[in-house]
Amino acid sequence: MPAAIRTTRVPPQRPPPARRSTCCCARACLRQARHVAEGGRWPRSGSGSGWVAMAVLAANPNNPVVFFDVSIGGQEIGRMKVELFADVVPKTAENFRQFCTGEFRKDGVPIGYKGSTFHRVIKDFMIQGGDFVNGDGTGVASIYRGPFADENFKLRHSAPGLLSMANSGPSTNGCQFFITCSKCDWLDGKHVVFGKIVDGLLVMRKIENVPTGPNNKPKLPVVISQCGEM
Repeated sequence: MPAAIRTTRVPPQRPPPARRSTCCCARACLRQARHVAEGGRWPRSGSGSGWVAMAVLAANPNNPVVFFDVSIGGQEIGRMKVELFADVVPKTAENFRQFCTGEFRKDGVPIGYKGSTFHRVIKDFMIQGGDFVNGDGTGVASIYRGPFADENFKLRHSAPGLLSMANSGPSTNGCQFFITCSKCDWLDGKHVVFGKIVDGLLVMRKIENVPTGPNNKPKLPVVISQCGEM
């Protein structure tokens, strides 16, 4: 991949049609996806590095809750409410929260997720969004003025409706995220889980079922029309 091109994507769930790889670990991910599809398990390569993956925690009333109002093709489809795991990954949660509220400003202008799109949808795997910079999966921004490190991998991709950071390799987190549509345990130890949908899972399913074209781009614009903190 040319150094001048930066993409921020999660690995595919299963081997896709042959096309240019955009993930720094694409070959390994494809091998593991095939292995999992054949009944194998993702090797816990990080088990000796100090992190211990755990199932998603019960709701913490002290954690912030944010929301997305979403439209598809100009039609509002509902609201997703998301608990952010500030008790486990406070830095990652705060980055996402400020992009929801518009608190973070650049040259005095609020920037964040309002008006941005879900630019990549793969049914039974995940929906990806958050690129308010370029809108196509190449943009990077954070409240920390650049890519920031993987905070920890304590939480697993153990169920649908979990929010996790998209990246282009270790410690390249920014504004992009994805929401799991199923259990995705081969992503454990590679992407930071930081939240979960607590209301509005049906909205996620509606996005998941939008028709897509090349590069898994929705054929109808899927837009975050409004967002904020509850």
